[in-house]
Amino acid sequence: MVGVKAPPRIPNSSLEPAQQWSSINSTLGRTILYQATCCCGPAPRTSCCYSGLPPVKESTSSRLLYTLLHVGASATCCLLLSRTVLDTLWGKDNCPIPTGSGAVYRVCAGTATFYLLQAVILINVNSSTSPRARLHNGFWLLKLLVLLGLCTAAFYIPDEHIFPAWHYVGICGGFAFILLQLVLITAFAHTWNKNWLTGAAQDWRWVGAVLLATLVFYSIAGTGAFLLFHHYTHPAGCLLNKALLILNLCFCGILSLLSITPCIRLKQPCSGPLQASIISCYIMYLTFSALSSRPPDRVLLRGQNRTICRPSMSKVGAQTLDTSLTILSAGIMYACVLFACNEASYLAEVFGPLWMVKVYSYEFQKPSICFCCPDNLSPDGGSSGEEAGSGAPQTPHRLSYSYSAFHFVFFLASLYVMVTLTNWFSYEGAELETTFTRGSWATFWVKIASCWTCVLLYLGLLLIPVCWPATGPSQPPRVIRRRCRRIHVSS
Repeated sequence: MVGVKAPPRIPNSSLEPAQQWSSINSTLGRTILYQATCCCGPAPRTSCCYSGLPPVKESTSSRLLYTLLHVGASATCCLLLSRTVLDTLWGKDNCPIPTGSGAVYRVCAGTATFYLLQAVILINVNSSTSPRARLHNGFWLLKLLVLLGLCTAAFYIPDEHIFPAWHYVGICGGFAFILLQLVLITAFAHTWNKNWLTGAAQDWRWVGAVLLATLVFYSIAGTGAFLLFHHYTHPAGCLLNKALLILNLCFCGILSLLSITPCIRLKQPCSGPLQASIISCYIMYLTFSALSSRPPDRVLLRGQNRTICRPSMSKVGAQTLDTSLTILSAGIMYACVLFACNEASYLAEVFGPLWMVKVYSYEFQKPSICFCCPDNLSPDGGSSGEEAGSGAPQTPHRLSYSYSAFHFVFFLASLYVMVTLTNWFSYEGAELETTFTRGSWATFWVKIASCWTCVLLYLGLLLIPVCWPATGPSQPPRVIRRRCRRIHVSS
């Protein structure tokens, strides 16, 4: 997609700091001015009347604004779910609007409907000059009013009508989004590994980059495992935490060994420890997220009931509640949500509807530091080049990402945020303070299940090519070997 750009500018490193800050502030102001022109109408087609616009793509600014809308909706859900915030605003009086899980369900119902409607409207949009594409990139004031109207209308739905049906819709959407995240992280690791190994076959410096990145990720995973053992276990109990940590560490070791096994590397020459190190790091994150979401244990310690299995610097006394790690977990979780929303739409436009399969078979012609989404990425040998996006670099008005897929993933993300904030299956009485400090068993087991699903997904990625029966191109070599044997016997 061609965005609205200014003529390229050569940066001048000799500028004074005051001049640099002035340039940055001017660029930011012009960006806001450009988006302000799109509030009540479509985005401008050209930059003839906006020669001072910054070199920012229309697609990038649109994604940024949609992301800010989602962040604002999620922050509103957190505020309506927090008992501390509501008591500060309304005191002991009755709040005039529904709060708790009911408010979260209603706000997420409005945002999910908003994104789903746009996903349906923007199906099969292939050009940035299409009238429907201009609906995606403009009319921001109108879309904001529609979003607020949908959220407000949801507050008029009685509890007995919104909870039963919408709860199951949220559960299904949340699980679908988890699976999408797992596919994206394995594709991310696979693409990064194949990209840099392509460079390693051409230049020894890429070999050093691969080894350094592998060492960094394994160091992060090992440090994370040590910290989890230190903070989330206790000599007096926490047997479940210890068993899960040992089991997931064994999974990381098995996946790492399989990735360098000769029989697997024969079928997948690009398989290596780099992608295994990335997956191991993600497994440790999922383990941390699960352990920080479970309820603590209560044991009799030195004649007193103590709470354990919670972060503490002391291993002898009682473990005190520390919310910093759980807040960190929530922040990383939402960063993964935003990554999934943008990355899935990009891959859907480049590789077409079957991007989940095609992204693993893509072969890099040359390495790139931008290991995740190089600008010249296009699938080779696809039968439907226009649909798969092979013409993206050549077509002037080709979309840089799929608008429909972008909004559909945000629809799933809204449902995922909804069920995560309301403790998945046990949404009754959910509060923000208990969600991120005390946790629930439902959230704990959902995250453990997602961790093991990630292990199975990557294990299948390694083993399926090995177990797949040989067909097609593998038959001619067998015929040639038979002929060679016959010549040897006759001689």
